[in-house]
Amino acid sequence: MRQTFKGIGASPGLAIAPAFIWKTEEAYIPQESRVEDREAEASRFQAAVDQARVDLEAIRKSTEEKLGADKAEIFEGHLLILEDPDLIDAILENVRETGINAEFALHETSQSFIRMLEEMDDELLRERAVDIKDVSGRIMRHLRGVAGSDLSAMPDECVLVAEDLTPSDTAQLDLNKVRGFITEVGSRTSHSAIMARSLDVPAIVGAGVGLRSIQPGTLVVMDATEGVLLAEPAAEELTAYREKKTAYDRRKAELALWKDKETLSSDGRHVELAANIGKLEDVQKALDNGAEAIGLFRTEFLYMGRTELPTEEEQYNSYKFVLEKMDGKPVVIRTLDIGGDKELPYLNLPKESNPFLGQRALRLCLERPDLFRTQLRALLRASRYGNLKIMFPMIAIVEEFLEAKRILEEEKRKLLAEGVEVAEGIEVGMMIEVPAAAVSADLFAKEVDFFSIGTNDLIQYTMAADRMNETVAYLYQPCHPSVLRLIRMVIEAANREGKWVGMCGEMAGDQTAIPILLGLGLHEFSMSAGSILPARELIGRLSHEEWRGFSREAMSLTRQDAIQQYVREHTLGGQPA
Repeated sequence: MRQTFKGIGASPGLAIAPAFIWKTEEAYIPQESRVEDREAEASRFQAAVDQARVDLEAIRKSTEEKLGADKAEIFEGHLLILEDPDLIDAILENVRETGINAEFALHETSQSFIRMLEEMDDELLRERAVDIKDVSGRIMRHLRGVAGSDLSAMPDECVLVAEDLTPSDTAQLDLNKVRGFITEVGSRTSHSAIMARSLDVPAIVGAGVGLRSIQPGTLVVMDATEGVLLAEPAAEELTAYREKKTAYDRRKAELALWKDKETLSSDGRHVELAANIGKLEDVQKALDNGAEAIGLFRTEFLYMGRTELPTEEEQYNSYKFVLEKMDGKPVVIRTLDIGGDKELPYLNLPKESNPFLGQRALRLCLERPDLFRTQLRALLRASRYGNLKIMFPMIAIVEEFLEAKRILEEEKRKLLAEGVEVAEGIEVGMMIEVPAAAVSADLFAKEVDFFSIGTNDLIQYTMAADRMNETVAYLYQPCHPSVLRLIRMVIEAANREGKWVGMCGEMAGDQTAIPILLGLGLHEFSMSAGSILPARELIGRLSHEEWRGFSREAMSLTRQDAIQQYVREHTLGGQPA
């Protein structure tokens, strides 16, 4: 019987193959008991940890050989969990002090960590709970003497259907057999989704428990671009999807030709296409998609999913890695942007009634110069390994920028006095997220080296509409005349002072917005890596000079839908962008 399932498209593509149903073992909940020899029990637990380390080293090495070192970094994180004193030492201490059995101590401690992370607002932190589940499950299997999951029984061609896939499972998929996978749970930021994109495997996550009704061997059509799976499709649907898959594969091959090309409009204007990244493993994906720069490195990931602030050395090594990996290409690193929907429990910050408008980002850093100075020192030390540009977020008044720059210069002088090498000529800029900063862009332009427009926040602040609130979602309008006028104001102010302007919000990769932004004279577009090649191809078809006029005309319209339709008519003959 024909069935339709809807989930989240985590890795684009289409697949047509029989379903392979993979069921993981039931979660094991150990019984609490007491042991006579506490030290022997602690040693038994430590041996299981050591065996888990051997497993993960093997998976890491295999992943590195198949996909490269950057793709194996997920398992570096898993190995670090095995060294985490908050988890491992706590379990050993529990066993030694109470005489509790190792299985129960592991279950009790890991579950408390998992619950804490799953309850957090930040999606990346919630996904770290999956890492702890994966690692603690591996230790548990060694304690119990149970074999791990085995995906070797899958047929030669299949779509994998599962409740969930751990990063370890995903890394070990046989790509000669798996055409795609779909899971009941998960999100776009889960490690399995990230691995799927790295492996270039179509994937849908979060499709719900209804997937359990699919029988093994059922022919399925999977459109991961749309997040839809059809089980037992009708003959005409099957024909249509086969044609769609052929067209998709052809389009993918066409876009690949743009990877190493310079980003030029049809009349020869160059703009820079950059990638937004949030983790070290994102860098290779940016390069694989032809990124000319990193336009936004969100450094929050270094601070999240842990119980204390990262050290200067930890931060230095991360920044150095990204700068070296980009090999001289520009890297814009944003200083800590915590607050709003991103919290650090260990900072014990006071609760605010409206945290999005409260003490967040640079405001917090200026209030807590200890954590700000540590980050700045790490950035300055790493600067000699590449083309670093430092960017301050959430600035409303000129005094904030000047104070942040003063602290940066002070730390630079200290490092030079210590004999530490620091790169010369590091550009220092700011994000334009607050309407007050956009309106005062002419004043800021005299002080900064560059602007980067953070449209995600700029739009919601301009429209006074929380972008996460579904009831006012209709007001989140990137192409509304008010937003476009602010963007134009910023670009014109920067041009008068000879400064460059980038954009690192989602709008930069929006195919409807790109023509207008090109016409307005935006210098750098920073977006998710997967949007770079389509953007480069689109810009290659557009005349900058022509769109200078078209943009003025579009912005004379009063509604977003009218502006979007205008863009479609002048780029795609009226078809949806």
